[in-house]
Amino acid sequence: MKPCMERVYNGILKENPALVLMLGMCPTLAVTTSAINGFGMGVSTLAVLVVSNLVISLLRKVIPDEVRLPAYIVIVASLVTVVELLTEAYVPALYSALGIYIPLIVVNCIILGRAEAFASKNPPLLSAMDGVGMGLGFTIALTVIGLVRELLGAGTAFGFEVMPKSYAPIAIFIKAPGAFLVLMIIIMIMNAVNINTRANKVVEGCDGCCATCAKSCDTKEGES
Repeated sequence: MKPCMERVYNGILKENPALVLMLGMCPTLAVTTSAINGFGMGVSTLAVLVVSNLVISLLRKVIPDEVRLPAYIVIVASLVTVVELLTEAYVPALYSALGIYIPLIVVNCIILGRAEAFASKNPPLLSAMDGVGMGLGFTIALTVIGLVRELLGAGTAFGFEVMPKSYAPIAIFIKAPGAFLVLMIIIMIMNAVNINTRANKVVEGCDGCCATCAKSCDTKEGES
């Protein structure tokens, strides 16, 4: 169970797709106008990540290398269609808020990246846990960004008013520039407490995916 828990931990913190690897920036910046939107997008992506990783891992020895990417896209597209229909049926308000970004999960670089870098090379359980970790990390990142933007831009949290009536909302935070500002502040805080992000120095040749990396980023100072 230790490797499985490590995959979850890495996805949430060490390899957080939005805040560390800087993947999936389009939905990260576009749908986080409120905490509930960010949470909904994150959970939708989480569901697709877990099942797609599991299915691709199970079929990894069956799918020919020459057509692996088209095959991955067909699998992911089928799962996204199911998620889209379920969201439209049971959470219509969220479906309307997320709009085109639910179908765009099909081409989300997090989904295809994990399929190519991890699920296609590892057993089903480990691949599923990798999807859980990456999905939870993405959900947490989107929810936190959405919560900060909603709190500062509207004075509410998950739709409930939490700021005093005297509070004057800062409208820029629920507009496009606010997404960049909040993301910048969060990454600045992470850098200040020494949580490595994509912008930090990494080992030469590192692609940001610790799961498939044979190098060590913990090199001692002065070591060649």
